[in-house]
Amino acid sequence: MAADRWIDVGRVEDIPQRGARTVVIEGGEEIAVFRTGDDAVFALVNRCPHRGGPLSQGIVHGHSVACPLHNWTIALETGQAQGHDSGCTPTIPVRLEDGRILIAPPLLISA
Repeated sequence: MAADRWIDVGRVEDIPQRGARTVVIEGGEEIAVFRTGDDAVFALVNRCPHRGGPLSQGIVHGHSVACPLHNWTIALETGQAQGHDSGCTPTIPVRLEDGRILIAPPLLISA
């Protein structure tokens, strides 16, 4: 069953607060997994909707990340660009189990 095929990408503590790590999933897509200051965890495709900047290298503030290329702010919960900018980065379902981060497998990801 596809819903049982979550990918274990490590422990929450493996990601510093207000930081990110990347994981490459089947098919070569790079996913950025973020940990916020309040220990919430989110995952997005690692591309800014503006010019494809690597969001994992951006600055995490609150539940948003600022793209390192042009400082667009992307909401981690929705992938939506904030303010006057428009566009969306695909989000990846995340769940936590016993301190471990699980992300949805490629079959469950909708672009």
